[in-house]
Amino acid sequence: MITTGKRKTAVARAVAKKGKGIVTINGYPVELYPVRVLRNKIMEPLLIAEDKAKDLDIAVKVRGGGVTGQADASRTAIARAIVKYLNDTELENLFRQYDRTLIVNDVRIKLPKKAGGRGARAKKQKSYR
Repeated sequence: MITTGKRKTAVARAVAKKGKGIVTINGYPVELYPVRVLRNKIMEPLLIAEDKAKDLDIAVKVRGGGVTGQADASRTAIARAIVKYLNDTELENLFRQYDRTLIVNDVRIKLPKKAGGRGARAKKQKSYR
């Protein structure tokens, strides 16, 4: 089962198959993910699913974006992979109740910079005198 997750410019693809419960991100075990807070965030779908997902191997490949965007994209891809593999609507509803972005992509992106200023909204100060 192949599923995807997106956040900002990060895109994650997760492949779920029967196995020993190993989760890898870009070939490395999720336990080695550099930031502890984000590691816990990635593990949320597995903790919510509990015993249902303990015999699933999930391999995630994620590209683009930064560390946080990649973590959120991976999290969505993992949750979708579990739901799709188990074909469990009750689990999907549980994910949605916990946090909607586990199943639905967070489509918010950075607003592009505009002319006449430093950023999307900031403008050069106007002088009348």
